[in-house]
Amino acid sequence: MGRRRGHTEEQVLATLRHVESGTTVAEICREVGISEQTFYVWKRKYAGLGLSELRELRQLREENTKLKRLLADLSLDRHMLQEIVRKKKL
Repeated sequence: MGRRRGHTEEQVLATLRHVESGTTVAEICREVGISEQTFYVWKRKYAGLGLSELRELRQLREENTKLKRLLADLSLDRHMLQEIVRKKKL
């Protein structure tokens, strides 16, 4: 089963802030359609962040993923070129 990513940053922050207003975690989770475990994962990851900080974090993670892919591609290209050079020397 794949992961579902159906909640926006705004929804995550609204959910976390709604509990601060006095509503119980169980009620909020039922309304939003998430498990309590998911709520606490969100709380651990995003507590204390503003919306702009959360968006910036997401952008940095996306950029990091792209850079890792680029590094992997370049490493593969380098390896292939080294194999070609090695075969030509023989």
